Amino acid sequence: MKFTWIALPGVLLLSACSSSQPNAPRPPRIGMPNPAAVYCEQQGGTLMPVQPPQGVRSDCKLPNGEIIDEWTLWRREHPDTKSDNLRSDGI
Repeated sequence: MKFTWIALPGVLLLSACSSSQPNAPRPPRIGMPNPAAVYCEQQGGTLMPVQPPQGVRSDCKLPNGEIIDEWTLWRREHPDTKSDNLRSDGI
């Protein structure tokens, strides 16, 4: 009986310490797709990830069999586009 009276307040204290917090809604993901990857797919190409020692990049395999870096393809087809002007909001 003494054990119950000693243990009961301890259990109550521990249960009061563990409060569950409601799950806050996740903020929406804000982002912009890679324009070179989108362009590759618009041309009917398939993206192929490549991992050289410098990091990860993607090649685009075009329907005619040509394999080209996605950004090389983008720059070849959009020679007047500057990379800093890809965003329309000017940031």
